[in-house]
Amino acid sequence: MTKASKQSKQDGWWILLMSSLLLLLVIWISIMFGSVNLQASLIFSVLKAKILGLATIVPLAQQDIIWELRLPRVLLAAVVGAGLALSGTVMQSAVQNPLAEPFILGIASGASVGAVTGILLEDLFLPSQGIAVCAFIGAIVATAIVLLLGGLGHTISTVKLILAGAVVSALGTAIANFIVYMAADTPGIQNAIFWMMGSLADAKWDNLFLPVLAVMTLLIYFMSQIRNLDALLMGDEVAITLGINTKRKRQLYMGLIALLTGVLVAQCGIIGFVGLVVPHAIRTMVGASHRLLLPVSVLSGAIFLVLADLLSRIVLPSGDLPIGILTALIGAPLFMKLLFGNSRNFGG
Repeated sequence: MTKASKQSKQDGWWILLMSSLLLLLVIWISIMFGSVNLQASLIFSVLKAKILGLATIVPLAQQDIIWELRLPRVLLAAVVGAGLALSGTVMQSAVQNPLAEPFILGIASGASVGAVTGILLEDLFLPSQGIAVCAFIGAIVATAIVLLLGGLGHTISTVKLILAGAVVSALGTAIANFIVYMAADTPGIQNAIFWMMGSLADAKWDNLFLPVLAVMTLLIYFMSQIRNLDALLMGDEVAITLGINTKRKRQLYMGLIALLTGVLVAQCGIIGFVGLVVPHAIRTMVGASHRLLLPVSVLSGAIFLVLADLLSRIVLPSGDLPIGILTALIGAPLFMKLLFGNSRNFGG
């Protein structure tokens, strides 16, 4: 190993360590602030008591705010942000397009149609996890349509892929809005409307298991696929030369991302721009190699969404601002700066 490669590896570990510490810091700050500000000592006392099973003198109301409201919400924000950043990083490499992410390619809109349908049918016959199942089905259907229209069955066309994603996204949004409009008097439809703009307000401990399992499992899997992702990013000719079945890998990766998107959308609705902006920003700092890009993007996505959720809770004195609105307001200008301000955004 050369001196330069050793230095690069050390720098990579340092970046990962700093990103992890920054994530812990923003999680702690996000628990402290909101409609009710809390002292750090109270948070520490409650966490120690809950984890170790000890008694605490912290008032019950503040215990509930910390343990039942703030902590599960902040953790869900971190998990969803990590999952969306993971999705964007993998999709941009798999289809060799810097605009690829679940929101842009219509996968999130497909999941939205399924989840809205599941919300309306939940009181009739669906089980508690029925919404997640419906969102997953919607995401899979949207993915299949985008792949079909994008020509991935033969030769990939990134232009056709983006156009297909725009069509599927518009169609999915229209169908979801139509369902909401026609069922305006149905119980729970107001929650569906708020959910379509992205919301973490319903976060509970019970809602964390499935997103955590999906994100961690796919992160481990895609970390084992670093060589394939690097090759796909360099183009099909390079990947085929290295013995990679590009068609099969691309379909597998897109299917897994559709699964992950369905799980995340079912929990928090549509949150755009995280999977688009975060990988671009991290790529300009650490380069295009997925060995460092993938884990740092995941940590940065978690940081980004935890901070966005904090802003959504404090920016309006009367209540929560839908987080999807806030991420779009933050993400669109950042993406324009990345797009027009740096020619190395996509590993160039």
